[in-house]
Amino acid sequence: MSLNVNTSSNASPKAAAQSGRPTVLIIGAGVAGLSTGSYLQMNGFDTHILERHTLPGGCCTAWTRNGYIFDYCIEWFLGSGSNNDANQVWQELGALDGKSVRDFDLFNRVVDEKGREINFYNDPDRLLQHMNTLAPQDAKTNKAFCDDLRRFTEIDFFPALKPNPLMSWREKLKFFVKVLPAFRLFWRTGATQMETFAQRFNDPLLRKAMPFIFFQDHECFPMLPYLYNMAQAHKGNAGFPQGGSLGVAQSMAERYLELGGKITYGVKATKILLENNKAIGVQSKNKKQFFADKVVAACDGFTTLYHMLDGKYLNPTIDKLYDVMLEKPGIIYPGVVSVFIGYKGEVGKSEPHSTTFLLGEEDAKSIPGCKQNSLVLQHRSRFAEGFAPDGCSVMHLTYLSDFEEWDYLRSNDKPSYRARKEQVGENICRFLERRYPGIREDIEVVEIATPVTQKRYTGNTKGSILAWKSFTEAEDLANKLINKYHMQLPGLDNFFMAGQWIGGGSLLRSALSGRYAAQFLCQAEKRPFNVTQSKKSTPWKELYFSYNSKPAKTTPANQGASHAASTQTA
Repeated sequence: MSLNVNTSSNASPKAAAQSGRPTVLIIGAGVAGLSTGSYLQMNGFDTHILERHTLPGGCCTAWTRNGYIFDYCIEWFLGSGSNNDANQVWQELGALDGKSVRDFDLFNRVVDEKGREINFYNDPDRLLQHMNTLAPQDAKTNKAFCDDLRRFTEIDFFPALKPNPLMSWREKLKFFVKVLPAFRLFWRTGATQMETFAQRFNDPLLRKAMPFIFFQDHECFPMLPYLYNMAQAHKGNAGFPQGGSLGVAQSMAERYLELGGKITYGVKATKILLENNKAIGVQSKNKKQFFADKVVAACDGFTTLYHMLDGKYLNPTIDKLYDVMLEKPGIIYPGVVSVFIGYKGEVGKSEPHSTTFLLGEEDAKSIPGCKQNSLVLQHRSRFAEGFAPDGCSVMHLTYLSDFEEWDYLRSNDKPSYRARKEQVGENICRFLERRYPGIREDIEVVEIATPVTQKRYTGNTKGSILAWKSFTEAEDLANKLINKYHMQLPGLDNFFMAGQWIGGGSLLRSALSGRYAAQFLCQAEKRPFNVTQSKKSTPWKELYFSYNSKPAKTTPANQGASHAASTQTA
């Protein structure tokens, strides 16, 4: 494979490959970019991924400091089980190669400001018994929720493996027949807001706790995703993979390279190179140019459309998404403040792996930017081995927070930005000291990432963790870019988009967006779409990190990097 690279800013492209195989440049080595590259390699394309950082994964990442690993992304991994369509995608992409998976018997615990708590067990029978013990006066509503959860455990349904425009009428009919038995359940739970359903409870804990079953911005969420994810966890299909977020990304990068792909790290794409309204390559920040037959942007949507392409190739759907929806409250996922605590020993041994605390007004106001008066505490050492040194543990505390105030401070008053982060750390440590007396003396590391960190690291607009929210008009518009425009732009040939700004915000949907983009590219090249599954079965090895100041070579990472290396977030 020999995609052409030219360091002259005025050079014209030469023949990109000698083999006759179509060549494709992919911007971003996140889940969507790696997925796009792997599927294209399986189908006779020569691909080259350009990644701005020294590690693959994008948002699906981790970093290390003083021997602690701070896993940033995965809380549960849809498709971790076997014999389902979601797992098939991960098997094709090598994401779970050689890895064990840890399952939990409850999704989350919620504790209110008075100390009352509810365990959201994944087993509907166990959950019903628990809810009836807590709130016997709500027996009828408890049963209604758990009956629906039980119904979801009987459903084997995932997003389609092929985009709708490429389905034959037989495939569409088959898909419809599969959905039909559960249609009323999907429709009813999809049309009932969780906030609305929660008001049916008389018990104040249940009424407040239900929308916090998992850590999402629940204001627009219906019941469906809560029930669906809990049911998948009960079936052993939403566990935590060995190696965590970065482990998934590294396995995917290794699979891509084994298929013949190429990754160049330390390349920040700034422009799509054009010729006669055709994409012919990519220019980096340092003016280096890369050429290919096709270009796929698997990165931030706004940056791609309005900076890399200067806003030249838009349509009414894109205009509405980025001019209207992007500025409309509650349409994109908010930013997150993450606080990692590395400490000696272990606390809360009797607690579950994840707990959401509903904060009183005083506690909530003491934590800068706390958006929903809630704080999630995860004992991350229990998710996977190796996240903390021997005899130590690591926690991950998170809360939703708006991007704008953090961004303003960092852009205009960095001392105040740093002081605000210190205030976050101080008040989180006070919260922990009240819950676990004596823990402050054992804390060795406090690491804080803000919504600005997310923006700086991934380029995500407004530091959004998952782009457009599901069950909103924005999601419908994004789907239109797939169904009507085939992940392309009007008036621009040889250019495609993938990732969460097109395919939706989750790891599975990001991976599927790469699969869809590859299928559309195969259609454009009049090639059949074929897939293979990874054959690797050797046990997973430990995480490796890269901290090179210079751009890395075209490999996933430097495997000799030490776990003890230190890194700081923004």
